[in-house]
Amino acid sequence: MGWTLGRYFFFRYVTITVWFFIGLLALVFLIDFTELSGRTTGLPGFTYGTALAISGLRMPMIMLQTVPFVGLFSAMATLVSLNRKYELVIARSAGVSAWQFLLPCCIGALLFGVLSVGIINPIAAHAFSWSEQIEAQLRSGKSNAVSADAAPWIRQKTSAGDTIIGARSILNQGLEMADAVFFVLSPQGDIVERKDAAHAFLRDGYWELQDVKVFRDGNIESLASDRVATNLKPEFVQERLARPETIPFYDLPGKIEVARSFGLKANAFAMQFDSLVALPFLLVAMTLIAATVSMRFARMGQSATMILGGVMAGFLLYVVSVLVKAFGVAGFVPTAVAAWVPVVVAMFFGVTFLLYKEDG
Repeated sequence: MGWTLGRYFFFRYVTITVWFFIGLLALVFLIDFTELSGRTTGLPGFTYGTALAISGLRMPMIMLQTVPFVGLFSAMATLVSLNRKYELVIARSAGVSAWQFLLPCCIGALLFGVLSVGIINPIAAHAFSWSEQIEAQLRSGKSNAVSADAAPWIRQKTSAGDTIIGARSILNQGLEMADAVFFVLSPQGDIVERKDAAHAFLRDGYWELQDVKVFRDGNIESLASDRVATNLKPEFVQERLARPETIPFYDLPGKIEVARSFGLKANAFAMQFDSLVALPFLLVAMTLIAATVSMRFARMGQSATMILGGVMAGFLLYVVSVLVKAFGVAGFVPTAVAAWVPVVVAMFFGVTFLLYKEDG
């Protein structure tokens, strides 16, 4: 296949992918802004400008989760449009095989994945952390209740005794907490003191609490600031509390190495890193799945059942990837295996099906 035809197929795929991405971005932004406004309208200091800023900052992270589906639907739309205009028929009649005109789409999918990992992911990580800080400031002090599933609870042991720590939201990759609660325990395990802080920052050897309410012996004392001794290292706190999605791709190898040097498994960080490395090839697998249902001759009709089957296959691949990823985070399988096995299986499925349909 000549460079001109290959370039035409490539830019057709890129154009459709960009339009799919922009359309989905607009739809997701409207949904997220509406939902966020409904949750925060009653808070003091709320403005629609603030809600727009929070939703806008969250968009890169949300769109990063939709990248596999954008790759699937854009590949299907590209091949269907080429087929309906008989361009694939002409290419076949000129001796161009299916593998040749699929190559530009696969290259486009690979580059889309590299762009998502190398550029969108770091932007998404920083923007999402920023949005969490803005929302935490908006909600600060408005809720003393810390639900069991809001954030992981951790228990620290020091020479002064044990302390159970929880928070409504985790910021700054686990080194800052909003609406934090500290339960100080006696040697017998009884709660002797509770400290509610609007913000808590992990410093070298202590937690710095701001805007604190201390509950002790039935009395309440308000303090501008306070300290709680700790021997927790930032690497341990980040591994326990930080969401892997909020750490940029380029920082993950360093975080994993440092966490493991402290004896931590860091499976969540390793799984996130391996999943991002495999993402470009996952998009190539999505393209091959799309090709199995989108290259039928247009005069014979694009079977709606077959296209629906391709969509279901793409969703199944995504669900399996998320499920296996959970096994990797839990440590049941190596993280590299959990990230790559669904991708390799999907690629073999697509290649096998196309070999059977195209090459007999």
